[in-house]
Amino acid sequence: RIWYNWKRKSTEGLPPTMLMLWASCAVPFGVYAIVQNFNLALQIQPQCFGGLTLIAWGQTLYYGKHWRARTAALATILVAIGFAVTETILILTLRGPYHRGIEWPMMMVAIIASVILAVGLIPPYFELAKRNGRVIGINFIFLTVDWLGAFFSLMALVAQNTFDVLGGSLYIVCMFLELGIFLSQGIWLWRVRHVCSEAKKAGKTYDEYVEQHPSKKLRPSASSESIVDLEAGDRVPEVTISPMEKCITRVPKEPALPILTDSA
Repeated sequence: RIWYNWKRKSTEGLPPTMLMLWASCAVPFGVYAIVQNFNLALQIQPQCFGGLTLIAWGQTLYYGKHWRARTAALATILVAIGFAVTETILILTLRGPYHRGIEWPMMMVAIIASVILAVGLIPPYFELAKRNGRVIGINFIFLTVDWLGAFFSLMALVAQNTFDVLGGSLYIVCMFLELGIFLSQGIWLWRVRHVCSEAKKAGKTYDEYVEQHPSKKLRPSASSESIVDLEAGDRVPEVTISPMEKCITRVPKEPALPILTDSA
């Protein structure tokens, strides 16, 4: 994602809120892994995830909000330092109670991390609403890998003797939110299927084609009761009259003719 943003010099469609939420959830995930003394790979994974996500967030400041490179880099570094300090304090604070058998603080850390991770999948839906359901800025390879990871993790929980309700609920929520993104892109592709076909014949991408033919661009229907398939070539009438409306034509009154008398 970072390389793709740099290559395009754009972060269009990539919600900075999602990136910040995902970067922040790396803190409790890291605390959980380190305090419970997981293997080294699992301890490093949250740190890598948070660091890379913060870099992508910094790109949204530079490319999306047009901050200066130094300002965006400084903001990213300061946030990273803040996360590192917070994680260190939590590790030093919670390690003692956990080793003494007090487990509920670590359970709270795991719940907070899971909730933040799931909530991070909500901002992309606001971006979808802006673009009639089109997905821009999210890599489907990454999304597929992430969905499969949640699916197989859920299957692993099912295979256990006891089902972890908290973990299972998290995986199910993430899977449904990610499926919604796939479904939104599928519906958009179906709606623009005719334009995509025309663009392919012309040897252009969809964006290049609609830029040259603005009338082909998908626009939301003004009425919620009917959907006009612009891509199919349907023409929208210039004037639409509602059945409940009446057109009243006023006929101007003609001036009265003077009455002629014998004296005239």
